[in-house]
Amino acid sequence: MDDFKKIFNSFSSLNVGVIGDVMLDTYIWGKVERISPEAPVPVVSLDHKDYRIGGAGNVSLNCKSLGSKVTILSVIGDDEDGVLLQELFNKSGIDSSYMIKSKERITTNKTRIISRNQQMMRLDSEVIKDLNKKDEKNLLDKVQNYIATSDPDIIIFEDYNKGVLSEDIISSVINFCKQAGILTAVDPKRKNFFSYKGADIFKPNLKEVKEGLNILLDDINEKVLHTIHNELAGILKHEISFITLSEKGVFYQQDNQGHIIPSHIRNISDVSGAGDTVIAVASLVYAATKNVKLMAEVANIAGGLVCEEVGTVAINKEKLLRECELLLV
Repeated sequence: MDDFKKIFNSFSSLNVGVIGDVMLDTYIWGKVERISPEAPVPVVSLDHKDYRIGGAGNVSLNCKSLGSKVTILSVIGDDEDGVLLQELFNKSGIDSSYMIKSKERITTNKTRIISRNQQMMRLDSEVIKDLNKKDEKNLLDKVQNYIATSDPDIIIFEDYNKGVLSEDIISSVINFCKQAGILTAVDPKRKNFFSYKGADIFKPNLKEVKEGLNILLDDINEKVLHTIHNELAGILKHEISFITLSEKGVFYQQDNQGHIIPSHIRNISDVSGAGDTVIAVASLVYAATKNVKLMAEVANIAGGLVCEEVGTVAINKEKLLRECELLLV
């Protein structure tokens, strides 16, 4: 039996970099008591606002919640939302000194208007074009500086298709990591799906795999997933496939060893942010143990646990430890 306490304690010695699209999540809470006389829409009487770290920042929050030292690498706008976001990172104990403010971009802000615990509307403020060459060079300089001064154990790529992870950024950073002997883990999106050549851990969900490989699948079994891994590995030359299968659990494969790990029965409240938790937990467990089966088992439990909570929340370390000791014997 694995000594989970020892493994979880070792997270505090890990130095983790997270690179990708960070966002400010704004929640506006209020009450609806009437319909507007101007148009057939509800009038929301505002109660309070709540600001949270979103996107790739949520991956960094999960890593921090597990006790590791975390640095965020990204590009935000030189604006009020950017100032708010940087303050949130600093309050959370996440190093944001390698984050760049660009006058060419705005900080992504997703504003949700909520009444009676129901989302009425979402307003998105964002730029989704790729970084310009100047911002790209500045970010790559920051990454090289971070690697040289901090010697991270792993860098996690969290892609939300907002333009920070361009093809050049992806290939250059993976190359830097390979030269420095740093592990890389990837949570991809469709646009740059096949740009992550040479990564260590590649963690798409099943929908992304189907779209990326342009395949139609109804029956999901280990044989089919082995074939998918081999197809992905033929293109990406990566080390580990880690595919999330929604309610069916997860699949992992390294070399010829691969299995489906079924999900544990949960009361699902909200699946938002589960992918962020899974990549964070998988990255830390693998960096600490180099055990791919254990990585998949613990991340599978973590993904289920955060789905029991409403809204995007970081994993609770003590709760996850208890669940692992209970379920993985």
